[in-house]
Amino acid sequence: MSRDIKIHHAPDATALTPDIADSTARALDAELAGLATPTERIRAIRAALDGRIAFSTSLGLEDQAVLHAIADSSADIDVFTLDTGRHFEETFDTIAASEARYGLKIRLIAPDTGELERLVARDGVLGFRTSIESRKACCDVRKVRPLQRALAGAGGWITGLRRAQSNGRADVPFATYDAAQGLVKLSPLADWSVETLERYVAAHDIPVNALHAHGFPSIGCQPCTRAVRPGEDIRAGRWWWESADGKECGLHTNAGQRSAATRA
Repeated sequence: MSRDIKIHHAPDATALTPDIADSTARALDAELAGLATPTERIRAIRAALDGRIAFSTSLGLEDQAVLHAIADSSADIDVFTLDTGRHFEETFDTIAASEARYGLKIRLIAPDTGELERLVARDGVLGFRTSIESRKACCDVRKVRPLQRALAGAGGWITGLRRAQSNGRADVPFATYDAAQGLVKLSPLADWSVETLERYVAAHDIPVNALHAHGFPSIGCQPCTRAVRPGEDIRAGRWWWESADGKECGLHTNAGQRSAATRA
């Protein structure tokens, strides 16, 4: 599959009020639940929201499945990834393979140089391992702030979140109003099990990160990711020196929370 997909940059959805966005999210959440395939869900998302819709991909299995659905749907979606400066080589190989397969460009969003230099000067190159606060500060500079820049003005944000990924994500909705970002946050694979995901990836021969075959079900920055051991949770290899409870980088801190409207 190779498609020339145009990236839609205007108009951005800055005029969407919180009340309207929340109502839209509630209706879209119900609609997506009734659709069978991710391609149908992507098309419904594009039809429901005006302006730019952005997909932030980490190149993991979930996000590769979403990318395949975007290409299959020919939907007008802005695709980007956060280049933290510390990715595995295999992650960049996955970007190149995906662009070649689907005929689209994945924008690389880098941290602010000044913020990054000040962080490293203060904490050192491995300072993120000294405390949870230092690790979160590193994630904030390398991930959270670049994400906020990339999403500015967008009306929708597509993610690869699944309820089965962790306890903290057990209530992830298909669509919810994200007040912090001021847009509708979308998780078209929210109800998928890992078995459903793996079958979809295999059936469509979707490009995947080679590290998945070596015990890395969840892949982040190289210094913060290890292979998991037999029987461990799929996210046990992320920031493994920390407590197993609630480990997040800050991109999806409220991943399990619905807005008031989507809870109703």
